[in-house]
Formats: sequence, C-alpha cells, structure tokens
Amino acid sequence: MKEKNKTFKIVSVNISTQKGTIKKAVDEIKLTFKGISGDAHAGSWHRMVSLLGTESFKVFELEAGRPLAYGEFAENITTEGLILYKTAPFDRFQIGDVELEVTQIGKKCHGSSCAIFKEVGNCVMPKEGIFARVIKEGVLRAGDTGLYLPKVFKVMVITLSDRASQGEYEDKSGPAIAEKLQTFFGINNWDYELTPKLIPDEPTQLDDLLKQAVNQNFDLVFTTGGTGIGPRDFTPDVVKKHLDMEIPGLMEHIRLKYGSEKPQALLSRSIAGKMGESLVFVLPGSVKAINEYMLEILAGLKHMLLMVKGIDLH
Repeated sequence: MKEKNKTFKIVSVNISTQKGTIKKAVDEIKLTFKGISGDAHAGSWHRMVSLLGTESFKVFELEAGRPLAYGEFAENITTEGLILYKTAPFDRFQIGDVELEVTQIGKKCHGSSCAIFKEVGNCVMPKEGIFARVIKEGVLRAGDTGLYLPKVFKVMVITLSDRASQGEYEDKSGPAIAEKLQTFFGINNWDYELTPKLIPDEPTQLDDLLKQAVNQNFDLVFTTGGTGIGPRDFTPDVVKKHLDMEIPGLMEHIRLKYGSEKPQALLSRSIAGKMGESLVFVLPGSVKAINEYMLEILAGLKHMLLMVKGIDLH
C-alpha cells in the first residue's frame, strides 16, 4: 500500500505563454477546470498541469553540470518531499482548496524543440515529470503544503454457485480472478480493495449486489458463473438490466479466439459493460475459462479505466 496523507511542499509555481519554452517562476498561479490561467498548456485535456520534484532536479543538475532554475523543464509546479514519478494515474494531491488528479506519468520527449534537451541532449520530464487535471479550483503559491492521496480501487468479485455457496465444494473461480487482479494492480502501481462475494444462483441476490456496487462507487465488478444456457444460467440477463453501456467487442473476441479450438466456448453468453462508472465483466465459472478471459481483459483494462474516467491518451 502507498503511504496515504504523505505531505509535500510546493517550492515554485511557474508559467509560460508559449509551448516549447521554459516556464518562469511567478508569485502565484490560479487553477481552473481548464488548467492554469495564462499558461500555454491550459485547456480541456488531461495534461492541464505539469509537476516535477526537486528530487529529480538534483539528479539532473549533475548531468547538466550547472544549477537549474525552477521551470526550466517546463513544469508548472515544482515540489519537494514526494517522489512524483512513483505516483500513478488517479492518485490525487490536495493543496489547500486545490485538488489535482494525476493523469499521466512522463511523456514523449520533444527532442530538439525542448530548450533543456538542446542544451544537455537529455531531459528528465519524459520519465519523471507527471501531469494532472484540476478537480477543485483555487490559487497556489510557493511554500504551500499538500497531501498525497493515492487512489484505492474498489473491486467486487461475485461467484455464483449453488453448490459452492452451500459448502459442497470450494470456490476456485473467484480466487482465480483475485489472483490475476493482484498481478495487474501491482504492475500498474495501484492500490485496491477486494470484496469477494459467494452467492447461490439467485437473481435477486445478484441484483442486490450490483445495486450495492453502484451505490458504493465500486470501480470494477467481476462475476463468475451462470453464463451458459442451462436452466440456472441467468447472470448475463441480470447484469444487462444494470448496464448503461455494453462493450460487445471484448467478449466477442474472446469467444471467437477460444471457440475456434473449442466449439463449446461459443456457448458462453459472457458480457462486459459500464454501469455508472463501474466496469463490469461477466465471466464463466471454470478456472480454465477464467484464465483465458482474464488474459484478454487485463490486456486492455488500464486503457478502459482511463477512458471511463475521461482520460484519453490517444
């Protein structure tokens, strides 16, 4: 788990009126929902505000062979006390009235159009600079202190099985999903809380859990079981009633990929979609199928999470 409520300090606030130029330190900056007033990078996009830590500055000064001024890397906010590039998208910074949400770590280097790159032949911003969008407006000044609030994803995994819920055998499909998610969140430097549920094949109980997931702002919901064509296979039908948007291509791809070798895989009625701001994935009940489905889902899950939250990195 990341260190929650870790404090840091703003040592400089900087702006420039043209892109591709270094920024100059100013007394204060006004942050709006389109970024920093008067700054060339303000706008309705995910990279409204750029930040860089003095921890990165100090290392790069040795490479440059001279002291560096705040703003030379075109960062809007220079901080101290927090390793910024170890944060992750959706983490937040609370600084007085202002709240920023991390949207991107690093960026493509501008090369010869970057002032510091032309001088040194390298730049720290593409790897260690971060970008954020404004969640709450306000004014920032050098000397202000802030709190680091890492995002904790809320994940619900629901296993539907009459026999497992009655203790006749161990639920293995729910834990199989949980194992894959642990790896996914670790790779992406995200914290998460997992809420496992084991229920019988009863539509009303599933319906209640889906309502709970929406009301309690869960980010991800996975179900396992009940996706076939048997008399107790109703999971996709219940989930569909809660979806605001279906994502048909994902499950169609999985069925075709694995159905080419195993025709029975084409009988799965698995679906994926969006329920409010929750992504929902309806998976089959076998561990083998879980492994196959999760391989495909996790390949695009980070991009899906960014898109749901309005962050388009195209």
